[in-house]
Amino acid sequence: MGYRKMQNSIQKLNQTLERMNLVSVQAEARMLLEWITQKPYSLLQLEPGFVLPPDQQARLDLALERRKTGEPLQLIMGVAHFYGLELEVCAGVLVPRPETEVLVWESLARLETSPTTHNPKILDLCTGSGAIALALKSESSALEVWGSDLDDLALELAGRNSQKLNLEVHWCKSDLLDQITGKFSAIICNPPYLPLADRQNRPPELEHEPDRALYSGTDGLELARRLLEQAGDFLTPSGFLALELDPRNVRVLEILALEGGWQSQVVCDLVGRERFLFLERKI
Repeated sequence: MGYRKMQNSIQKLNQTLERMNLVSVQAEARMLLEWITQKPYSLLQLEPGFVLPPDQQARLDLALERRKTGEPLQLIMGVAHFYGLELEVCAGVLVPRPETEVLVWESLARLETSPTTHNPKILDLCTGSGAIALALKSESSALEVWGSDLDDLALELAGRNSQKLNLEVHWCKSDLLDQITGKFSAIICNPPYLPLADRQNRPPELEHEPDRALYSGTDGLELARRLLEQAGDFLTPSGFLALELDPRNVRVLEILALEGGWQSQVVCDLVGRERFLFLERKI
């Protein structure tokens, strides 16, 4: 009977989420139940006589009302999972996306094969929640990792995530490289990269994200072009610049980079879209 009650609760939750036309209904149902109950989903399915107590049911109902508006599930729960790390997230700071994990993987692979990175020093620009910087540091304590952002709220959030995960990252406030000193084996950046025109027909979830973290001029490349002009002076020999960009304009920035004397490689995301641009100075 208890198992049947639980299955009915799961089915009812799935049906509610399906009416919202969500892509990953079952995954969202599992995450919501685990968050509300603080128990693994596998145990909830087996627990005899399980019924959400009134306070937990009220929290679930409130969460579903927020989800109906398009608010990202991560913001509702206050956490996002990235590269195996649980990060605190909050309104006003961009929620890290799974596709950005590719930027971390590819950057680490290049650092491992670089001839001049015995003691690598890495800079994560536009760090937001600190996701990229913390993921890099979690892979190797030998990395000296810096994370910067222009936004005070983002730096506060990144600092809290650093403390909770016990990962040492140096945080600083900077408008791209304007307040940065020194040279780095890698500069990694997931900047705002959407064209301003995208605001007109944006999906509901993006309405809950800060515009300053999403949009960058008429073509989405305003900040990326600035960074391209600055980055060469901050890289060690054989150092590289790694960018996540809108698939619509990766090749546009690549052409500018080639004209400026960079060597380039475009890398696709997990669904085959050209999203990442890796650049090295010709020596």
